[in-house]
Amino acid sequence: MREPKISIITVVFNNEATIADTIESVRAQNYPNMEYIVVDGLSKDRTLDRINESRDVITRLVSEEDFGIYDAMNKGISLATGEVIGFINGDDFYMPGALAKVAEAFRDPALEACYGDLCYVRQNDTSTIVRDWRSSPFVPKAFEEGWCPPHPTFFVRREVYKRLGSFDLSYRIAADVELMMRFLERHCIKSKYLPGIMVKMRMGGTTNRSWKNILQQNKEILRALETHGLRASPVHFFSKKLISRGMQVLRAALLKVR
Repeated sequence: MREPKISIITVVFNNEATIADTIESVRAQNYPNMEYIVVDGLSKDRTLDRINESRDVITRLVSEEDFGIYDAMNKGISLATGEVIGFINGDDFYMPGALAKVAEAFRDPALEACYGDLCYVRQNDTSTIVRDWRSSPFVPKAFEEGWCPPHPTFFVRREVYKRLGSFDLSYRIAADVELMMRFLERHCIKSKYLPGIMVKMRMGGTTNRSWKNILQQNKEILRALETHGLRASPVHFFSKKLISRGMQVLRAALLKVR
């Protein structure tokens, strides 16, 4: 059976220390029907040098100014030609076999999206897990409870982006959450949870870089909930998210003592 063509998009800006790991994790998938698009925001460090050292695995490279990470992601979507689109950030990396797992899921012609699990690791020690983020099958109104799939594990058919739109640039930090909420809650696309860690993410990304960013993201998520006709009191929403994050940290701690 023919493997679906998967477009992988990496958006990067000033990630010279980590971008090579990201690219090598894409290469190591050894997936036979893939295109890899890298969108650089005109990095000021040696990110482009690191990218050019691995041009053999990159199908399309764009390096130009943009209006932020989600604008760059939208550029990637516009360039993609695969049946399925996924994103891997410039300081994250795939686990072995992740794309084969995704391809197997998309052999179901009715499936429109799939996602898995993710773990946060230390910036300078990617063997140390800080948070173990286990997702679950989607159920209606899950986003009201603070639930959300890990975006770097979220793969969607390109046709869905054409039909339902891409990232809403009015959300500065939470456009990925709004998009998944729009697809899953509002438009009820058919999705599947694939248990198992698909991506490792270094701590220190845009959202978790500061308490200010965390607060801004959650304000934007509450706005998205209202936009899509969902209800969540701030107290209930934040308490659920705190419990969820606490469980992720606890699972990571338990992994260390095993």
